[in-house]
Amino acid sequence: MNISVLGIGDVGLVTATCLAENGNDVVCFDVDSARIDLLVSGGTPIHERGLAELIARNVAFGRLRFTTDAAEAVRHREVVFIATGTPADQDGSADLQYVLAAARSIGEHTSRSGASRSSRTPTTCAKRRAAWARTRCSS
Repeated sequence: MNISVLGIGDVGLVTATCLAENGNDVVCFDVDSARIDLLVSGGTPIHERGLAELIARNVAFGRLRFTTDAAEAVRHREVVFIATGTPADQDGSADLQYVLAAARSIGEHTSRSGASRSSRTPTTCAKRRAAWARTRCSS
């Protein structure tokens, strides 16, 4: 399956790597070019036991790629995982600006024929926040 992961922090990188390890073709997107450059050069921005080896193996097999080009990542996909940060807002609620930006990017780079494709968010976001995000993305 062709999978894209938007946001390559702790959650996104581990998710993408595990999906590739299970035989999927995964494109990882992040706006942080330094992070992408590090991954492309064989480095790992986070420490998880065995992660560097899994990344290297899946890059070598061609199942794991890294890019700063959102259009490339979205065009590649059958499924998109949004794994962006949701830092606490001033009132303690989750700041969804990065999730919304990723969702907008998916919309901008999805053709009409691909509009029925699915997106998944591997977070603990409450249903009401997801409903709020849908209304924000439609405006």
